[in-house]
Amino acid sequence: MLTTVASVAAHPAWTGGGGPGWWIVLPILWFLLLAAVVFLVARRARHGWGPWGRAGSPESVLGERYARGEIDESEYRHRLEVLRAR
Repeated sequence: MLTTVASVAAHPAWTGGGGPGWWIVLPILWFLLLAAVVFLVARRARHGWGPWGRAGSPESVLGERYARGEIDESEYRHRLEVLRAR
């Protein structure tokens, strides 16, 4: 009886007798998943959230083109009327 108790105490059932096993892998996988999510969100925030991310409405794009001097006032007003007519 003494040898049986000693062997059970030396090798508890919850360890499986082989050390930590796969339990050490799970925190590493969670950390990698969290790091990937943070990386992707930061990348998207830097580069925009899609083709509509920075552009805005057609009127704001037209206003930006006018402010940069790409179009003159008459062309700006004409295109703005066309946009608002739709």
